[in-house]
Amino acid sequence: MGSGRVGASIAFLCVSNALDDVLLVNRNKNKAIGEALDIASAIPENSKFSIHGTDDYSQISGSDIVVITASVGVYMKDRTENIVLQVKMIKEIAQKIKQYCPSTIVLIVSNPLDVLTYFFQKESNFSRFKIIGIASSLDTSRFRYFISEKLSVPQSSISNALVLGEHGDSMVPVFSGVTVGGNPLFSMIDSRDSITEDVRSYWKKLRSFKSRSQFGIAKNTFDVIDSILHKKEITIPASVVLEGEYGENDVAMGVPVKIDQNGICEIQNVKLDDTESSSLKKSSEKIRNHIQSIHI
Repeated sequence: MGSGRVGASIAFLCVSNALDDVLLVNRNKNKAIGEALDIASAIPENSKFSIHGTDDYSQISGSDIVVITASVGVYMKDRTENIVLQVKMIKEIAQKIKQYCPSTIVLIVSNPLDVLTYFFQKESNFSRFKIIGIASSLDTSRFRYFISEKLSVPQSSISNALVLGEHGDSMVPVFSGVTVGGNPLFSMIDSRDSITEDVRSYWKKLRSFKSRSQFGIAKNTFDVIDSILHKKEITIPASVVLEGEYGENDVAMGVPVKIDQNGICEIQNVKLDDTESSSLKKSSEKIRNHIQSIHI
């Protein structure tokens, strides 16, 4: 749902890897059809799958997975800029999905990610384990990238990098468990501050060079789709509505989860140091404040 750069990039990966049939749904029907026609040229000759575009929600009936990348507009300074309109949109989409494919697994990519994950779950009343906000895995990829760049080491030498909390300015890179070549990251850096700031402002730096990001989130989303359809477990940080985990209730935020063919099968508890625990609490409070500010 949504045929912009991110939606089209995810669809391209699914089609070019012969993953499954893909349907692009967009409020602009011609946009959906046009992107589908373009991506169709990437179907491998041995693939049995195809791609189509539509503005007709009823065509999603029977979908195993629905990915939501739709947006009412482009945010420039903060992911919460269009929060009221985005929440209104996600509620409408939730009703459509509940009507046409109530047993699907939903991957939410639209922003503000955590707030929309929360409202989708409440509006649809689906199991919280079927609603997965895909973003913290992207932030984790960016965290690994900056560690790699700062230390001039390959990313393959970095283990246990993790970003939790809000997909926003309060996200929490977890340094305490990271090792590089088997050695603690803390033995190689003087402070966590500069890398934390780099990770949090990554999207702003990227936008100073191009209009918005698309490929990183597309690959992170594709990996989850691939694992669900091929019944392979994957462990990533993702946003989910919490009911006591990490001491939080009635809020959605990024935490480590294990995903299988049925959705989230486990919310994992990782050890945090005092700084990380305090930062995660502040991050959850920020998300909760955004949630409570919505009255529609």
